[in-house]
Amino acid sequence: MSEPRPSTAQGYRIGQAAQKSGVSAANIRYYESQGLLEPAGRGDNSYRLYGEADLHQLRFIRMCRAMDMSLDEVRTLLALDLSRKADCEAAREALDSHLSHVRERLVELRVLESNLEALRNGCDGKGPRCRIIEALHRRADVVQSPAEGRASAVTRHV
Repeated sequence: MSEPRPSTAQGYRIGQAAQKSGVSAANIRYYESQGLLEPAGRGDNSYRLYGEADLHQLRFIRMCRAMDMSLDEVRTLLALDLSRKADCEAAREALDSHLSHVRERLVELRVLESNLEALRNGCDGKGPRCRIIEALHRRADVVQSPAEGRASAVTRHV
């Protein structure tokens, strides 16, 4: 059974706000702690109460996060004013920066896809040993030194 729907003058408790916005209660608390959402007012019973504007802001945050934006990027967009031309340019710059990041990640993902396909195609399943597992073990034996930026072979003790 669902709880009675509060009037907008009262506000919504966190569970109701979570349901209406599609953002979990834990994430609502986290977004408050990160300054993306003003701390909710409290009712007489000390429960957090959220209004329609809060629900809109939560849906906005959820939409931006679904586009893989960082909390800093979301914070930047939330701070902009819809009616200021300068803020429109700032929004474009923020999205251009995010697009650049997404494009870099796509290149990385294509390399990953190619490596996985090559690994998968290394075994037809007919041999006495699994070449996929052997290849993974060979890769695990090569340790990348972060300080030096180069790989070195390591002897595996089995």
